[in-house]
Amino acid sequence: MNAQTIAFRMFLNPGQQAEYQRRHDAIWPELCALLKDAGISDYRIYLDAEHSVLFATLHRSENHRMDALAQHPVMQKWWAYMGDIMRCKADGSPVVEPLPCLFHLE
Repeated sequence: MNAQTIAFRMFLNPGQQAEYQRRHDAIWPELCALLKDAGISDYRIYLDAEHSVLFATLHRSENHRMDALAQHPVMQKWWAYMGDIMRCKADGSPVVEPLPCLFHLE
């Protein structure tokens, strides 16, 4: 099973770094299970505190089901929970900007 690594960035509202960290320190087990069941692993989120930008990477399996996550009630509940501290789209999902890989050293 081949995994694909993807990278992207998201945007915190100014001054929300500590709250973002607090909420992720208490991440819901059902959300973690949902992400894993969708074929996601090794999900990491980093913070550029100066610009309130989050940089994330994750691995997804060849047969991942990430596209179905937006319709899942747990994901929608998480987005609603996070919506007051980060930039979101009209449907409540975070604004995500994909970042293409330009170099990879194995």
